[in-house]
Amino acid sequence: MFLPFLDSLRRQGVPVSLREWLDLMAGMAAGIPGWSVDGFYHFARLVLVKDERHLDRFDRAFAEAFSGLEQVPVEALVSERTIPREWLEQLAEKLLSDQERAQVEASGSFEELMARLRERLAEQQSRHQGGNKWIGTAGTSPFGAYGYNPEGVRIGQQESRHRRAVKVWDRREFRDFDDSVELGTRNIKVALKRLRQWARHGAAEELDLPATIRATADHGYIDVQTRPERRNAVKVLLFLDVGGSMDDHTRLVDELFSAARAEFKHMEHFYFHNCLYEGVWTDNRRRWTEQTATWDILHRYGRDYKCIFVGDASMSPYEIVAPGGANEHWNPEPGEIWLRRATETWPDHVWLNPVPRPHWRHIPSIAMIGQIFENRMMPLTLEGLTQAMRLLG
Repeated sequence: MFLPFLDSLRRQGVPVSLREWLDLMAGMAAGIPGWSVDGFYHFARLVLVKDERHLDRFDRAFAEAFSGLEQVPVEALVSERTIPREWLEQLAEKLLSDQERAQVEASGSFEELMARLRERLAEQQSRHQGGNKWIGTAGTSPFGAYGYNPEGVRIGQQESRHRRAVKVWDRREFRDFDDSVELGTRNIKVALKRLRQWARHGAAEELDLPATIRATADHGYIDVQTRPERRNAVKVLLFLDVGGSMDDHTRLVDELFSAARAEFKHMEHFYFHNCLYEGVWTDNRRRWTEQTATWDILHRYGRDYKCIFVGDASMSPYEIVAPGGANEHWNPEPGEIWLRRATETWPDHVWLNPVPRPHWRHIPSIAMIGQIFENRMMPLTLEGLTQAMRLLG
């Protein structure tokens, strides 16, 4: 009965080897999951998922393979060799009323229990709508979708409506880890951790356990040794496009900025609009009065900095190639010249674009900046951010 599950995993793109599948079957035979659905789910995920990016795909495959009772034929309940007895007992507890279970317990017969369960399953032969008993839709039953019950179990409904369900089988909790979706702050931190260069500096305040053990053994008494705390020594220079079309991506860029602040202790940031020109700023409220000359930035920060541009690169091509092409001021030099100066000053550079990659071919300015950055433009997704960190590393 588990082979359809393997097919679902492969259809959803979860790489499962034969060795891992045999390990799962061996664990099932040994009773490790305890013959519970939740136990099987967590055990299977532990054995079969090797990369956090595949958690969402695993959930989709699991839901596809075990999506409902209607896919389990009634005849399958006849033999305990097909479905474990414990699973059938749990299923019976969900489908039989307290009075019916009391009657079955009084008879003391598991066969009677299975007969009553088959009878209940056979009674509902089609989709049910309305009512307060069956698994269906638009009713007051505690099981189903698009109805209302103050303490129900939502099954087969795309999203919450009343926010009163106490259990949601269809919920996929790890979809943010998929390569193709936008990121949250936690996911961004996971990707940024790939860009690390550890160094120890500062006061010696961290316990050095190996050195303490050696010193204690040498001296014959407890000799506590300390060392400077290990910190991420990567230096990051972050240029952020603001205003205009970037307003549509404010939340995502906020999350990126928050995650980068938490991850990199040596990070400087500056704002620009659409394209890099002769001035940048650190406070958008004072961007016309307190700008910093881009030349000063180019000479202040050394080549050891990792340079990250964040912007949708969506603008008039004149803003890139023509003097005076900027839409808010007269720029003496084209934006392309300033971008090339930046890429030459900081060889480790990338451009992160929140616009989905399939849309890039429809916006000429994205292709132009992509050429300036020598194809080091990446989409602001988990996979894109991971690739960007590899380029910077």
